[in-house]
Amino acid sequence: MKLAIFDYGAGNIFSLKIALEKQGSTVDVITNFDNANSYSGLILPGVGNFDPAIRSIRDYSSMSFQDYVKDKTPVLGICLGMEMFFEKSEEGKEKGLAALEGEVVLLPNKFKIPHMGWNNLRIKKSSPLLEGVQDSSWVYFVHSYRVKTKNFDVIVADSDYGIEVPAVINKGNLYGTQFHPEKSGKVGSLMIKNFLRECKK
Repeated sequence: MKLAIFDYGAGNIFSLKIALEKQGSTVDVITNFDNANSYSGLILPGVGNFDPAIRSIRDYSSMSFQDYVKDKTPVLGICLGMEMFFEKSEEGKEKGLAALEGEVVLLPNKFKIPHMGWNNLRIKKSSPLLEGVQDSSWVYFVHSYRVKTKNFDVIVADSDYGIEVPAVINKGNLYGTQFHPEKSGKVGSLMIKNFLRECKK
């Protein structure tokens, strides 16, 4: 099975590549969407800033993100990658991918930014990504923003910081985690395995 990690130019995707390869995948790092249908799945990693990342996806490909993934290719957006699914972000001025309705907002100023550390998940509904994952499992976050969705049905798990932070979203072939599964131990490995299972279908 061949997967693609989109590199926005921010680097630091080595641990994610290793985590995918440990599960038996071949992984290419890509910088455009010019080779349609070449991959079983796509990962948008969690490192970078909103505007440069959006521009790298939009400006250097002969095909749009929506045309590339259609409703078939499973996509895993991690942290920033998940935030780009939405329409806009307070981190930048560019329009998001608008695959999901809503926006991305800065965490309240009572938090140290970026928020870093382990928080537990509150699972709200089933999702292929969470198969076998126990409610209250701990995962590792590094982020300054949270998504504010217009459609709460896409939230399959959140985390309680005193405010509800959407932690896992899923709509069709789009999967997103606000945390970093590649840094979340056995729980994160299980989610990666679950994503790869969807890519095999």
